[in-house]
Amino acid sequence: MKAVISPDSYKGSLTSEKVCGAIGEGLNRAAGFDIIKIPIADGGEGTVDAFISAAGGEKVYARVKGPLGDVGDSFYGILGDGTCVIEMAAASGLGMVPYDRRDPLITTTFGTGELIKDAVKRGCKNFIIGIGGSSTNDCGAGMLQALGVKIRDENGDEIGLGGGELGKAAFIDISGMQEITAGCRFTVACDVDNPLCGENGATAVYGPQKGASEEMIGLLDRNLSHFADITAESIERDWRDYPGAGAAGGLGFAFKALLNADMEKGIDVVTKAAHLEDVIKNADIVFTGEGNTDFQTVRFGKAPAGIARIAKKYGKPVVIISGGLGKGYKELYDVGVTAMFSVADQPMSLKEAMDKGYDLLRDRAEDIGRLIKALC
Repeated sequence: MKAVISPDSYKGSLTSEKVCGAIGEGLNRAAGFDIIKIPIADGGEGTVDAFISAAGGEKVYARVKGPLGDVGDSFYGILGDGTCVIEMAAASGLGMVPYDRRDPLITTTFGTGELIKDAVKRGCKNFIIGIGGSSTNDCGAGMLQALGVKIRDENGDEIGLGGGELGKAAFIDISGMQEITAGCRFTVACDVDNPLCGENGATAVYGPQKGASEEMIGLLDRNLSHFADITAESIERDWRDYPGAGAAGGLGFAFKALLNADMEKGIDVVTKAAHLEDVIKNADIVFTGEGNTDFQTVRFGKAPAGIARIAKKYGKPVVIISGGLGKGYKELYDVGVTAMFSVADQPMSLKEAMDKGYDLLRDRAEDIGRLIKALC
């Protein structure tokens, strides 16, 4: 039986590659499976590794400014066809900021811009940017500044970094960036459709997890709106209400408004690069999963839902094995999932489940594999 294993990562526990390994090991214990492993990601952590695994290429390392302004190691990928893949979480991600230092007034996307600039120097012209897992709320201003954009206040001085500085912006000059990014094409892997501002915008919805207090939320939302005003004056078009403009603290807005990026679902971008549809078409069964599967998996088009929709097109059964099954997970049955399982084999804490993630996942895959083998 030909089994395709194509999961997302279990955030904080297992990379998508390790999830593939655990499920594969479990199925091998059950025996009778011809296994194809294609780890995937939807724009957050693991996106670069998933692309390199699926399409081939190399990882490139660079020193960039982190979200708090300190310089550290980061990376991006260059695929065999020269396409550059960047996950902003590797330069400006929430996981890079200790919980007690989370402050979207100061966190910056500058390092993400530095990765783009480094890749351009290496000759890259086609970019895929995953913007999940951000720590920032600066409307992508830091990225733009790293790429040569001048954002000045009323006195003509350049503003500082972070979302707290945006309210000082009086005008913006993008000519420096246009020289650097001339001929470049950007595709943004984005799994949310929030506008930039308002009650469904970047700050109100995602600001609290990045450390924003109630007072900060009001200030940051006003700053994003102000920066959108300044940008609209410069380019003569207002992109603040574009679906996905509010992604990654407004980084989606910066890419769309000033870099003319195409915005696509993360899972769609990855499956195209991996030619996953062709692989699934020729499979007998598909295994996928993620850290937690619930109603958001369907409604936000996360990886397992995307995999299930492809499999349904060709009548292939889909098994989801996730760290947990939450509220509304049964909505996945409507998009093509055959069965869903949690890794836990007894009552346990989240920490225990995460610590034992590989073994639990392997054992559950073996159990499922033995059942499939018996029925077939």
